[in-house]
Amino acid sequence: MADASVKSVLVKVGSDALLADVQAGRHTFVLDEPEGVGGEDRGPTPYDMLLAALGACTAITLRLYADQKKWPLEAIEVRLRHQRVHRTDCDKCEQEGQMLEEVEKELRLVGPLTPEQRQRLEIISQKCPVQKTLMSGLRIRTQLVPESN
Repeated sequence: MADASVKSVLVKVGSDALLADVQAGRHTFVLDEPEGVGGEDRGPTPYDMLLAALGACTAITLRLYADQKKWPLEAIEVRLRHQRVHRTDCDKCEQEGQMLEEVEKELRLVGPLTPEQRQRLEIISQKCPVQKTLMSGLRIRTQLVPESN
């Protein structure tokens, strides 16, 4: 049984589309897939949302840190890309387990920061909670619940 104090996200997909209706607390939004893979492109993809979560967490972490230090950080931009890359150069790269998920994260820090402040912010950017979760070897447990009528 899930702990009632833990926030949850509810995702619903019907039988006629790849469109996912998402409810996160009092917020609702949709996710979809591009038309080329059977979706209707009516919202960001699940990977877009994963990258958005990482980017937002990174930027918020940097804003909190810079504000605490009273550093002149005027704006933060985080550009992210997801790709699958070969683990090593090999003859068997297309086999299961030979590809690695990779996210490229580019930071643009706007403001009259010193080189030392910029370097420190780059290090802090890697400590955002979402990045820590993704890097930790995340375990996902799935439980099938009875259909309710």
